[in-house]
Amino acid sequence: MGYELDFLGVGDESKSGDAIALRFGNLHGYRHEQTVVVIDGGFKSTGEKLVEHIRSHYGTEQVDVVISTHPDQDHINGLEAVLTELEVGELWIHQPWNHNKNLADKFSDGRVTDNSLGERLKESLEKAWSLIQLAEKRGITVREPFTGMQDASGCLKVLGPTQSYYEELLPDFEGMPTRAAEGLDTLAGLLKSVAAKVKRFFANWGEDQLDDDAVTSPRNNSSVITQLIIDDRRLVFTADAGIQALDQAADQIEGCLTGAELRFIQIPHHGSRRNVGPSVLNRLIGYPVTQGESRAITAIASTAKASEPKHPRKAVLNAFTHRGVRVLATRGNGICHSHEAPDRSGWSALNAEPYHFEYEDEEA
Repeated sequence: MGYELDFLGVGDESKSGDAIALRFGNLHGYRHEQTVVVIDGGFKSTGEKLVEHIRSHYGTEQVDVVISTHPDQDHINGLEAVLTELEVGELWIHQPWNHNKNLADKFSDGRVTDNSLGERLKESLEKAWSLIQLAEKRGITVREPFTGMQDASGCLKVLGPTQSYYEELLPDFEGMPTRAAEGLDTLAGLLKSVAAKVKRFFANWGEDQLDDDAVTSPRNNSSVITQLIIDDRRLVFTADAGIQALDQAADQIEGCLTGAELRFIQIPHHGSRRNVGPSVLNRLIGYPVTQGESRAITAIASTAKASEPKHPRKAVLNAFTHRGVRVLATRGNGICHSHEAPDRSGWSALNAEPYHFEYEDEEA
C-alpha cells in the first residue's frame, strides 16, 4: 500500500493557492485498487493543469473524491474544470446556506431573517453554490465534510471542523452583516492590513518567533482538515485552518487508536504566521528537537513564485524545522511526496528548506 501526493504549482506571481492531487492504495496495481482524491483546485487557470496532471501521472479519468476545503478563490475556482472534464464520484463541500436556522438571532438588525441570510450566503459564496449545482447536474454525490466523515476506503477521514464549530463561525463570514450588538468589528476591520515596517530578524535554534494568540479569518478556520492513514502512516491536510481549528483537529488525532505515525503535514495557509503557534505545533508534531536531529516527517507550503515575505513566512518554516521536520515550499512549482509509488521519469529529489538564522520580514 502506498500513496502519491502532488502539490501543483499555483500562483505565477504573488498570489498563492492550493491545488492538491493524491492517490493511494496499490499504486503498482490496477485502477480499482486505488483511490484518487483532489483537495482544492487553485485558481481557475489551475483547473486545466490539475486535470492534465491526473490524466498524465495517475493514468485515469476518474476521481473518487473532490474536496473543496473552503470557498476562497485560490482554492475553489479550479475545481469547475475537474468536475466538468473528469468523472467524479463525490464532492465534499460545505453548504453554509443550509445552516441558517436561528442565524438571524446573532445580529442586532431586526430586518434580517434566516432566509435572507441564507440567500446572502449564496450570493457572497456564489462559486461554491454554482459548483454544487454543477455537481448535481452531473450526477455527482454531494456530501458536507464535518468531523468523522470518511471515504469508502475508510482511509480518508475529516478531522474538522465539527458542524457546531462551523455554525459558530458562520455569522462572521465575509459578506455577512456586522454584529454591532456584540461589539464585533467587520472582518475587514479585524484583519485590516496596515503599512508595516520591514526589519531584520535573528533566530536562535528552537526559539519559535510565533504567537499562540495569532488569529486568522473565520472562513479560513472553517477549512476542511483531513487525514489519510495508509500503511501506518498519517498524512494531514490543513488548507487555511488557524490555531483554534488545528487544536480541534489535534484532539481528533490524539483520540485516534490506530498507532499511525505522522509522516506528512501541510503547512497551513501557505505559511502565514496568522495560522500556527508553538503550542499547536507541539501537539501536532512534537516539541523542538536538538539541532541536527530529525523526525521522519515532511511538510509542504503551497506558495506563489513571488509571494515572499508574506508566503511563506521564514518564522513559520523555522518553527517546523525546529521540530525535526523536512520543510519544502512550492514557490510556484510542483512537488511530489510519495511512498511505495512508481518512479517518475525526470523528477528528482529536493533539498529541504535551510534554517533561516537571519531574515527580513514585516514587524508583527
